[in-house]
Amino acid sequence: MQHLLSASAIAAVLVMAVPAGVLASEALPGASLPALLELAKAGNPEYASMRFEAQAAVERVVPAGALPDPKFRTEWMDITKMGEQSPTLLPAKVGSTRYTLMQDLPWFGKRDLKRDIARFDAQGSEGKALGSWLELASKIKTLQAQRHYLRGNEQLTQEIIDLMGRLEQVAQSRYAGGLAAQQDVIRAQVEQTVMRNELVMIESERQQVDARLNALLARPAQAALAPPERLRPLPLPAQLDYAKLEQRVRDRNPQLFIEEARIQAAEKSRDLTLKNRYPDFTLSITPTQTQTTVKEWGLMLEVNIPLQQSSRRAMEREAEAMLGAARSRKEAAANQVLAELTQNLTAVEAARHTEVLATRSLLPQADLTFNSAMASYENGKLEFANLLDAQRQIRQAKQSQIKAQLEGQMRLAEIEKLLGEDL
Repeated sequence: MQHLLSASAIAAVLVMAVPAGVLASEALPGASLPALLELAKAGNPEYASMRFEAQAAVERVVPAGALPDPKFRTEWMDITKMGEQSPTLLPAKVGSTRYTLMQDLPWFGKRDLKRDIARFDAQGSEGKALGSWLELASKIKTLQAQRHYLRGNEQLTQEIIDLMGRLEQVAQSRYAGGLAAQQDVIRAQVEQTVMRNELVMIESERQQVDARLNALLARPAQAALAPPERLRPLPLPAQLDYAKLEQRVRDRNPQLFIEEARIQAAEKSRDLTLKNRYPDFTLSITPTQTQTTVKEWGLMLEVNIPLQQSSRRAMEREAEAMLGAARSRKEAAANQVLAELTQNLTAVEAARHTEVLATRSLLPQADLTFNSAMASYENGKLEFANLLDAQRQIRQAKQSQIKAQLEGQMRLAEIEKLLGEDL
């Protein structure tokens, strides 16, 4: 017992020793993109409504192909027995009682066609639910990339502020020694003020992005989020080959899936319209009770006569036109989706090249330029304005780098939305 108590005490001390911020950060969503997607899939109300609608559409398949409910009719004949008694409804005391059981029967194949139409409509609803999820996932991926970009931009701005602080100290030293004008010190201070103002704007934008992300996660708008982890690596160029992705888009894109389901439903609707050329039936069986026994049976077959052929031909032409419209819509959707795929693939490659150029060329060149300018300024061979320009080149190169990363992630999210799956 003493060992258990000591172990519990040690565990409590260890928990108290962990900073509260660390525990809170671990409990907060926002660091991992997969965790955000799981949270959105479980809690987003719009996606939930689409899932329920898809489920409702599936439940409509069985009733669509079911027979209509049978009908039962009772007829009391001669309830006064030619005036010999008071009116009564007792079967044994009336002249006779006729019972009729009727069942409507559609023409052969109509029920199967109605069931198929409902099934394809259900597939279209499932495609809409998938499209809703892919749209939601794309938004979350984009917002997470924006959060990473804002975090990087904030760090970059803080680095520039620290750098300008060091430049201010250099300018102060040179001004104290009579080697530089006071204007250099003032300009360094102004640059720091401008950068601090940018930090305020970045913080405001970060809060707006977090609020939009929380809305997608069905969380309070001002709920805290953990800092984002590093970005996903972009797929290799071989994975972004258009010829390979085109077929995957045609097979898995939710919009094309919906349009294909509409085509199938339109074809079945046309076939059902053609079936309406043939009559439907009503079959009934009629036992007749006299006093306490049934001695008479009747059988009835009712057929509707499809005389209105002109209206049926119009409905057939309508069904054929709707089928043509569905096919044209799919073709238009395919053209649009493939055009978007091409645009996003091109943009991803451009973002990749921009990031590589900024990392391997612009940043090293900007660093060299700044170091050279710093040495020249300290030796009195360069104006402070030129030193500020060199500092701005470093900032522009780093901003180009993180902007290219953001653009690549946003385009990747769009490509995955078109594909219907992650790369």
